[in-house]
Amino acid sequence: MENLLRQLIQARSTIETGEREAAEVIAAHFQRFGVNCHIDHWDENRANVVAHVRSTGRCPALVFVCHLDVVSPGEEAWTHGPFEAHQTNGKIYGRGAVDMKGGTTAAIAAICRVIESKTELQGDIILAATAGEETDSAGIKRFMRDTTALPQPVGVVIPEPTDFAVVTAHRGLFWLDITTKGKAVHSSMPQRGVNAIMSMSHILEALEHYEIPCEAHRLLGPCSVSVNTIAGGEGRNIVPDRCTISVDIRTLPGQDHDAIRYNIERLLTRIKTEVPQFESELSVYRAVEAMETDPDAPFVQTFCDTVGVDMTNAIGYTTDAPYAAGLGAPMLIYGPGKPGLCHQVDEHIELADLERAVEFYEAAIRRFLV
Repeated sequence: MENLLRQLIQARSTIETGEREAAEVIAAHFQRFGVNCHIDHWDENRANVVAHVRSTGRCPALVFVCHLDVVSPGEEAWTHGPFEAHQTNGKIYGRGAVDMKGGTTAAIAAICRVIESKTELQGDIILAATAGEETDSAGIKRFMRDTTALPQPVGVVIPEPTDFAVVTAHRGLFWLDITTKGKAVHSSMPQRGVNAIMSMSHILEALEHYEIPCEAHRLLGPCSVSVNTIAGGEGRNIVPDRCTISVDIRTLPGQDHDAIRYNIERLLTRIKTEVPQFESELSVYRAVEAMETDPDAPFVQTFCDTVGVDMTNAIGYTTDAPYAAGLGAPMLIYGPGKPGLCHQVDEHIELADLERAVEFYEAAIRRFLV
């Protein structure tokens, strides 16, 4: 198990290098256990890998949905190289150790232990490890385009790091780019141009106290709006003709992204009526729905009982779970690793937590499929 995780970390599956090498590591590991694996690759270095363990088919399947990609290691120095997969003091260090190659490794190890035991399964096991969760969700979208050949699942487990909490709800995200347009002139004659940065100030002022109309969720709280980047101008002596901000909106279950966009477009129209030279455009950069599974669903209750958890939780960040809703089964998020270590320098996971996760995943497989 440790060797598999180290190999996955060493496969630098950032947006720059792609996921293909990591997919090949998983496929090679499963093939040693006689598991049918399919690698779907595109754009030279992007890839998904899907493993399918067959059964008698008397029971619904159990599906694990993982992601192969990791965020970049950043500019700050690491104690151990981010892709060395250094192992010391019962921990493995490296980018992706927690998010989410640790959980992926544990799920794979649990599946392989069941296979080694020669237990007759009554339902199939499917593990999909997909591309781009951190950026564009390209992999899960591609996987979900054709699932007609898959058996109906009893439930979906997403091994993201939750420190062994069972999560049944998270926010969605709605990322917007808003650009103001001006007229560039020499800055010695600013009155002849239209300053796009100054135009953007009207939007920033309006968004500072902007609240999207919605009722707060009992677990996730209110919807949030945050302006996180701004870019504009070409030189110190040129009135800028463009300025762009990125707006990060975290949405709640049931919220309509189209309605949110319409309301912000109305805000821009109102500014235009007050500032005649104001010109703007809005585009959607990325949109992922919120996720919510009924915590009283039999699949969730049985899983909680299997892993010894008496309550479910909600998280504020987003996963690929909403895309898997098309599988028509209840979903939950559960995995090893401290969420606070995600995307951090010196990301690492405890080997004891990995082993614990393998035991829990194996117990869940046996509970649902044997």
